[in-house]
Amino acid sequence: MEAKMNVLGISGTPRKGGNSEILLNASLEPFAEAGWDITKILLSEKKIEPCIDCEACVEKGACPIDDDMNDVYSAFKKCNAIIISAPAYWRNVPAQLKALIDRTYAAKGSLKGKLGGAIAVGRGQGGGQAIVLTVIYNYFLSSGMLCVAGEMNGVSAVADKPGDILNQPRRLEQARVLGRNILSYRM
Repeated sequence: MEAKMNVLGISGTPRKGGNSEILLNASLEPFAEAGWDITKILLSEKKIEPCIDCEACVEKGACPIDDDMNDVYSAFKKCNAIIISAPAYWRNVPAQLKALIDRTYAAKGSLKGKLGGAIAVGRGQGGGQAIVLTVIYNYFLSSGMLCVAGEMNGVSAVADKPGDILNQPRRLEQARVLGRNILSYRM
């Protein structure tokens, strides 16, 4: 029996229910329609400490920090694709997402060959969305993943207050296109 495909959606915002989380949910809709298992990790609900560069993961094969990153490591093992959404904070990814990125060092090789897509939201045009997309795609490439674009690069949106993105059907559809593009590589 063939194993069911799994997509991991990571919401990199510390703000529960924010615009980047809404876009992540839209990007996961095509996977639900295709019958994939969906795992969502909301960093707004997780406590992930920053990497302390102790090298214990290299010496012992596991990170000694006991926190919610263990849930992420488990999700990495079973997923076939990852979509990360994040707001632009000071023209970069939020600290919570950066901690997850750095702690992936302990899971070297677990993402190799998997597909990845990125979503970024900023307060204005040029609000850091391109930088956030670059950080996420660089993370994917550094992990040996294959980056999948949406209509152009990743999904980039302008929104400020929670829920603003719901008034932008074009951006919600772009998130769905990203999901469909990833599916097209795995079908």
